[in-house]
Formats: sequence, structure tokens, C-alpha cells
Amino acid sequence: MTSLVLGPLLRHVDATTATLWVETEAASTVTVDAGDRQASARTFAVHGHHYALVELTGLEPGSRTPYAVRVDDELVWPSSDPAFAEFPPSVIATLEPGKPLRMAFGSCRVSVDHDAEGTEKFGVDAMRAYALFMAGITESDQTDAEDPGERWPDLALFLGDQVYADETSDEMRAFIEQRRDPEQAPWYELQDYEEYAHLYRLAWSDPANRWLLSTLPTAMIFDDHDIRDDWNTSWTWRRDMEATDWWHDRIVGGLASYWVHQHLGNLGAEDRAADELWRQIAAYDGPGELDVSDALDALADRADQHPETYRWSYSRDFDTQARLVVVDSRAARVLDPEHRSMLDDGELMWLDSQLQGDVDHLLIGTSLPFLLAPALHHIESFGEAIAEGAWGAPGMAFGEWARKRADLEHWGAFETGFRDVAEIVLEVASGRRGRAPRTVTFLSGDVHHSYVAEAWPRDGVVASRILQAVCSPIRNPLPKGMRGFTALAAKRATGAVARLLSLAGRVAREPITWAVTQGPWYDNNLAVLELGPAGIRIWWNAGTVVDDVPERPHLTRVATAEAIG
Repeated sequence: MTSLVLGPLLRHVDATTATLWVETEAASTVTVDAGDRQASARTFAVHGHHYALVELTGLEPGSRTPYAVRVDDELVWPSSDPAFAEFPPSVIATLEPGKPLRMAFGSCRVSVDHDAEGTEKFGVDAMRAYALFMAGITESDQTDAEDPGERWPDLALFLGDQVYADETSDEMRAFIEQRRDPEQAPWYELQDYEEYAHLYRLAWSDPANRWLLSTLPTAMIFDDHDIRDDWNTSWTWRRDMEATDWWHDRIVGGLASYWVHQHLGNLGAEDRAADELWRQIAAYDGPGELDVSDALDALADRADQHPETYRWSYSRDFDTQARLVVVDSRAARVLDPEHRSMLDDGELMWLDSQLQGDVDHLLIGTSLPFLLAPALHHIESFGEAIAEGAWGAPGMAFGEWARKRADLEHWGAFETGFRDVAEIVLEVASGRRGRAPRTVTFLSGDVHHSYVAEAWPRDGVVASRILQAVCSPIRNPLPKGMRGFTALAAKRATGAVARLLSLAGRVAREPITWAVTQGPWYDNNLAVLELGPAGIRIWWNAGTVVDDVPERPHLTRVATAEAIG
């Protein structure tokens, strides 16, 4: 049996460094060899699991180097498993200064089989279809990607719901049944860290996706299903959860596993060094393996109860051509009915410091679309207004019921936070925070349909184009009964009518206006954004079953947004 449980995942990569993450069967030393570069790290333990994060330095900018992973003295990657025989060697592709950035992005991916039954229920996994295309195993209708080098983005940004803790697959349910009685709370939802660790294993073990994650650098952020549907919708939602006897283990297990599996790899060396727990891991030189279970659980509990004590958001620069700012729009919420906001004061101050000009393109990743279809936004702002008392006590009860029942918990349902961020963006776009970027572009997921929107200041003009690009889902299609509603909500006339509704709730005018300019599309998609002299170009890719073989889908282009900005 191999000593590698999961991975390798290629995480933060820049021009000269690369970080790789693995889970191993036992305490060990993990070594990565790439050309003439080598680096090693000891594993650390969390609730009986063993992980290592290995950072290679001194790599050549713009290089593409095959690598190998050894656990102690055992070569574990490239894998000897025949399931990987078709795939080319995993490589570390460092960034090349000045090369136009190409980034894949998307969200919402369930982990179910890729056979006929799974495909019938959930469609083709767009991430897996892209992996097969990258590997040269299947074909694509994309005429501009014949060169294998053009198949590969510089990184992929996953914008939430990498795992579904509340809507579990048959495989996950079987694992739960082996551990506990699913007739008792939390039923077939996840209970603790051990179940999260198994869910990540299911999500990342398919050979095609595992190969993709081993060779395509990734950045990630959580959304609600990583923890539970509608996570932190409102004060009453949170009160109801905390009144149960199972929520504490769930939220601690969810955030602790997120720290291990997703958050650590988002950070470059400097940002990781600022993390107190990581410093303990990196500095440990004692006997055996450092077990951080208790310390990590305490961090997760503290981050949940006092979100101002820990920041999940992060940012990184790509020369002067782009800055990517990834925003936590779940854990940092202020739910106090008197002071609701998507971001607490500390998070907003951090975001304010990150949203600056003097780059060609400012990219803002947030799992929830900042620019929801206007009609949906206005409905949500109306719901918040009456829930907070615009129509008196009877309206408050109805508003709270409606926002929990209808998932009214996007930026429009946190109108104060929406206005704060909109004002900052207008300052950036008008050149009051350095040279105005060509575009300020929000990248989002969550809503299980994809589209492009554009915003304009309500008063005056700005130098930047303000855009919203959504790619959702990667694999978890919107029910057909909801598609007509979202298509109607994307129309400008519907938005105007919904604005009248928000006026009835005495919601003040927003500092921007916006409209859906392309879409919506309902395919399982993985989008790719590319920066170039003509501006931003984005295309959405889906997998198509060919010759009745669902396991080997071809890549199909669903839509393209050309030369924006």
C-alpha cells in the first residue's frame, strides 16, 4: 500500500518558488525533487492524519519542470497506479514575468462518480473535462488551443463549495454509517474533522482531477456548503445552529480541515510566516511528529466565535498587470441586527488597503457575486430592510422567515457592506487610489449559473470598467425549475420592477447601477480568464459526452466574453 494518501497538490507558485501539499499514511519526511532543486518537510499531525507542506525555492522563472515526491525513501509520485498511465508527468510551471496572466476559475463541485449514473444526475464534471484536455487525452472544439502549452492556465481559483458537507454522496454516507448512527443528528451531514478528511479524499482522488491538482497551481476560498447551506445568513440562523448539540463539532471540524486542506496553500512564504500556528509547525525540531490537533481546534473555534481574530482573505500580485484579492464573504460577517455587514470592521479595513490602483487589472475573488442580477439584489435588499424593521414588527418576522427560506443572504442582503465596497471600488476606478486600472473585475460563483455583468457610477464617470464574471457550477447544476426564474431576473426590466420593491422597503439608492450583459448559462463550467493587450478575455468550458462514454468527456466552449476593458 502506498504511503501517500492524498496529493500532491501544487499550491502557491510564483516566479521562483512552489509549494506542494500532501497527506501521508504515517509520520514521515516528504521530499520533492524538481530538476536540480530539492526540498523536504516533516509531516505534522491533525486528529490522526499526517500532512506536509513542502516549499521549493530557487526555481527558474518561466520554467516547466517535472517533479517527483518521496515519502521517506519511497517514491510515491509519479504514481505507479495504472490509472495514471495516460497522464503526462506532473510539472511545476513557474510564472514568467511579463507573460499575460491566464487563470481558470469556478465554484460548486460535488464529488460523485463520473459514470453514466453520476453524469445523468449531476452532468459532466467540468474540472475533470478540463484535466483530460490539459493532459492531451481528449479533444476540444477550441481552435485556439492546439498548442499543448496553451492548454495550461497559470493557476486555478476555486471560489467555494469545493466540498459539500451537508449534501453527501453515497460513498460519503457509507463512511458515515461505518462510524455512527445516521438517524441521529447531524444525520448524513458531516460531524467532525475525521469526516471532513474523508470528504476531501473523495473530492480530490479521481485520477484526472488528482493529476490536474498536481500540476495546476490552485488558490481557494470557502463558501456555505463547505460548512453548511446558508452559513451565517443571519443572527437567528446562527442562534439556531448554536442551540444544537452538534454544531460546535461541525464548525470546528470544518474550519480546521479548511485550514489544512485549503487555506495554508493559498499563502506565499511571507504570509504563512505571519500565521502563528504555522510558525510553530515550521520551527518544530523535537522528537517524533508535532501534533497540532488541539491548537488547530482552538484556532477554528476562536475564528468562528471571534472572526476578527483570524483572516481567511488573502491577496497576491502578478507584476503590475494584475492584483488578485480573495475575500472571505462568509466567516467575517457581522450578524448583529443593528449593524449587519458582509465584512466586519477589521476585514473591511484590510480590503480597503488591498483595493488600490497602479495595476492594469484589479481582480476581486468573492464566492458570492458582488453584482447579482439587479432584480435578485433588490429583492434581497428589500428582504433585509423589512427583516430589520422597515415595516414594523410583523414585517420583521416575515423578512427573517423569507431570507432563511429563500437563501436571501448575498451582498444585497448586507446592504451596508455592499455600499462600503462599492464606494471603495469607485475610488479605485476614478483614479483616486493611484492609476486607475483598465478593469476592476469581480470573480464569483455560488449561484449555479454563469454570466457577465457591468456596473457604472450613478453619478459621474470613472476610468475603469467595473465587471462581474460568474462561473458556477463546476458540477452541480441548477434545478430546471429555477432556470426560468434566474433568466427573468437577469433582464433589465425585471430589475427596474424589483427596484420599486426595494424602494417600498425604504432602501436608499446604491452608488452604482449595473446590468447583466451576457448570460446566464446553466452548464457545468470551468471558466478561463486571460489578460492581454486588448483587455480581459474570458471563456466558459463545459464537458460533453462523446460516443456514450461519460468517463472521457470532450471540452466544449459554452460562451466567450472578448476584449473587455
